[in-house]
Amino acid sequence: MLILGIETSCDETAAAIVEGSQAGVKVISSSLATSRELHEKTGGIVPEVAARKQVESIVPVVEDVLKQAGLELNDIDKLAVTTGPGLIGSLVVGVAAAKSLALAVEKPLIPVNHLVGHIYANWVGDNKPEFPAVALVVSGGHTDLVLMKGHGDFVYLGGTLDDAAGEAFDKVARLLGIKKYLGGAELSKVAQACIENKMVGVLPRPKITDLDYDFSFSGLKTAVKRVVDTREFELESLAKEFETAVVDVLVAKTIRAAKEHKVKTLLFGGGVAANTQLRERLKKEAEELDIKIFIPSVNLCTDNAIYIATTAYFNQVERDLGDINPDPSLGIMD
Repeated sequence: MLILGIETSCDETAAAIVEGSQAGVKVISSSLATSRELHEKTGGIVPEVAARKQVESIVPVVEDVLKQAGLELNDIDKLAVTTGPGLIGSLVVGVAAAKSLALAVEKPLIPVNHLVGHIYANWVGDNKPEFPAVALVVSGGHTDLVLMKGHGDFVYLGGTLDDAAGEAFDKVARLLGIKKYLGGAELSKVAQACIENKMVGVLPRPKITDLDYDFSFSGLKTAVKRVVDTREFELESLAKEFETAVVDVLVAKTIRAAKEHKVKTLLFGGGVAANTQLRERLKKEAEELDIKIFIPSVNLCTDNAIYIATTAYFNQVERDLGDINPDPSLGIMD
């Protein structure tokens, strides 16, 4: 089965074609256009600018994946599109384009939740995770823990009460003067340069001992600001201490959930899933518990259409085109 996926939830415009079968999901082609350079100049995403660039890019990106694959649109069996969460203007561009294409070739269109898509990055290729599984989704706007009993069968365990982990990384990077826009990855590079963390224990590990599965990183960000205000800190050590504090919390709650629910598998996804320390710590803890862990390749952690099409293959819930609409506030359980 050939599925064309379209993703426009934020500032990227992406399309991909995957072939799904009992053997797994094979990536046939993928294309992505970004307006990041424009947003770096303003120190943040300007929604109107992102949407305008996506209007310009959506047709070329779709044409590119079809050309790469040597296919015509009529050769596609089904289409898939991100309906949320995300920026409303950006989502409108993707949904409108997908509806138009589906209508033109009279093929089914499958709506996909972007957050669920992050989880399905773990099914790209010949991966076949076993159920039940605990999935940790960590991105710039979301931090969620869910129990996955089967395809499309989720139980919400907990999530962030304020700042998401990725958001906290970006805000602290700005606070430390590392980078104004999307500085989380740069902060991690600074942290990796730390040979000896001279600030071990200076920052709190919010809610790490609480018995729920919720997260809170706003107070951690405030704690970093207090240290910065003293002007008595080493940049590399403070970056390392902050990153370690976030990782400590994420790993502790995820592993506790895996133990409590006696799962066979751990799944990881989202932009922050590219963080080296977090990947290594989760892998180590899972191996000690003899739990299989799946972590997407770094290129599948950031926004792309490959996992949107993959999600659609495993969750082929077709809807009338009139019932498929963008929802910027869509939650992982919606």
